[in-house]
Amino acid sequence: MYIYYALAATIIVSLVSLIGVITISLSSNTIKSLSFLLVSLAAGTLIGDVFIHLLPEVANEKNQGLWLWIVFGIGLFFILEKIIHWRHCHVQTSKEHPHPVGTMNLIGDGFHNFLDGILIAGSFMVNIELGIATTLAVIFHEIPQEIGDFGVLIHAGYSKLKAIGWNFVSALFAILGALVTWIAGSKIESLNEIFIPITAGGFIYIAISDLLPEMRKETAWKKSLGQLIIMSFGIFIMYWLKIILE
Repeated sequence: MYIYYALAATIIVSLVSLIGVITISLSSNTIKSLSFLLVSLAAGTLIGDVFIHLLPEVANEKNQGLWLWIVFGIGLFFILEKIIHWRHCHVQTSKEHPHPVGTMNLIGDGFHNFLDGILIAGSFMVNIELGIATTLAVIFHEIPQEIGDFGVLIHAGYSKLKAIGWNFVSALFAILGALVTWIAGSKIESLNEIFIPITAGGFIYIAISDLLPEMRKETAWKKSLGQLIIMSFGIFIMYWLKIILE
């Protein structure tokens, strides 16, 4: 039964890739302001999901490999980030020669989305509450990322229509990840004791290596305070979900 929830969740996450359509009509200053808000919110929801939902669900004396799987998750997402930034090309960017960084971004993002599908389906395997919380955390993280991905593809020489189309194709790999988890779930015992810590490790890595450093670039105290408030609100959302869904 959980697979239906997982598929619905991954479809919603995939549709987030179409956020690039909205950014076409926005000014760069508006996009910058949105990113300021969304990055802080994403950091809060990811951190909140890890420490309020994910780790408490699998932290027990029997799960001896918990911390190793968390470390594995951190390393896995580090490797993924390296894949995205793997190659650089010195040929001038054009529609006839899209910059390889665009291709690598699509490949890396497709793999990332595939993992998101695994993580979301793995969370729904445990219970609906954990699945919803993880889906929301992924969505809040994906929105600013998809805006950035759209910008990367445009910079790489893709037309706006192709950038949106290929970004959406990449996003659909989340559904494939959910289906793979469903097929493997019936064959692998205690799958949640593996996927949930990996999810936690991945979320910790994203928050600490990508989102928080981005937030640190803002030094004005008023905006910094705003970031802290918004991030705290993201953590509160995760806490609120735990209360109402229990």
